[in-house]
Parts: sequence; structure tokens; C-alpha cells
Amino acid sequence: MIIEEQTRKKPRKQVRRIIGRFRKSQDGVAAIEFAMLSLPFFMLVFATIEVFVAFAGEQLLENAVDTMSRQVRTGQITFQMGRATDKTEAEFRAQLCEEISLMITCPENEDPNDQKLYLDVREFASFAAIPNDIPRVGEAKHSDIDPSSFDYDPGGPGTINIVRAYYRWEVMTDLVRPFITNIRKDGEMPRDYLMVATSAFRNEEYP
Repeated sequence: MIIEEQTRKKPRKQVRRIIGRFRKSQDGVAAIEFAMLSLPFFMLVFATIEVFVAFAGEQLLENAVDTMSRQVRTGQITFQMGRATDKTEAEFRAQLCEEISLMITCPENEDPNDQKLYLDVREFASFAAIPNDIPRVGEAKHSDIDPSSFDYDPGGPGTINIVRAYYRWEVMTDLVRPFITNIRKDGEMPRDYLMVATSAFRNEEYP
């Protein structure tokens, strides 16, 4: 009887010993912790990189608008003046796209009503008449952009002008999309961050 009872207790002791060893063992803890934390960590890293790239792209767009505005202001770019410096809307757009080509692409064949890049280059009678808001199709905070008032009509010597550029930057990381997207089409989820760059100036009295 005693031998049978001892034989019966042996498996139990072995099980307890194995469980005790498992509790004390630290092997693989780092791997398990990394597996648990890696997903949110990498999501945070990707989100940080995307925000950085988006803001860097916006700065690039602002620099391009400043460069193009300077050329309009000094007469290096003119419109319908019968000069070698005259540029059409397509030529102006192509030159600005070249300025931002380091990070931003301008698709060649775009629907005029559904573009990535919108340009508004116009002459105004006074600085007070220049619009200072983003034209939208509705009053909602994230309403789509309304390009119906945009034009390409830069003035000549001494005129007051604006050069405005709007670019839809598609946000890829779900984690940051709700926080930095600021434009959406009707019936669609927020997807785009609208970059805006504006320059208002009076042209020089170039000859």
C-alpha cells in the first residue's frame, strides 16, 4: 500500500516541480514583452514619421509659392504682355510642380474638379479685397475645398496679387488620421491633410 501511494504521489510532485520551474524561469520574457509592445510602438513611430513628412511637405510648398511669387513680383513671370517671360497657367503650374517635386507629385492627367494641387493666381484692387479664408463647399469644419473662384490672372507692374496653392496630402497612418486630416469629400471618411501656402504682394514697377 505504501509503495502504491508513493508511486501515485510521484507524478504530482513532478507536475508541481515543473510548474515551479516554469514560474521561476525568466527565459523568453523579453520576447513576450516585445511582442506585446511592438505593435503600438511601431504604430507610434510610423505616425511620428508621417506627421514629420507632412509638415516638411507643407514647408516645401510654402517655399515654392514664395519662389514663384518673387518671380511674378519682379516681372520674371508675366501673363499676356507679349513678352518672352509670359507664362500660361499650365506652364506656371509645371514650374511650381518642379519646385516641389522633391516630396510632392503633381499628376499629369487630373480631373479639373478633383485635383491634388489647386492654384489661385489673381490680381486684386487692394490688399483689403484679398480673401483670407479657405473656400469650402459647405460650412462644416472639414468641408471639401471649393475651387470655383480660382483663376490664373496675374497682373502687371505695380498691381496687387496673390499666389495661393492648395495640396491634398493623403494621410496613410490610421493612428494620426483623425487628428491631422482637415478636409473630406461628402460621404467619405477623412483622408486628406490640406496643405495651404499663400503669398500676397504688390508687383514692382518693372519696365
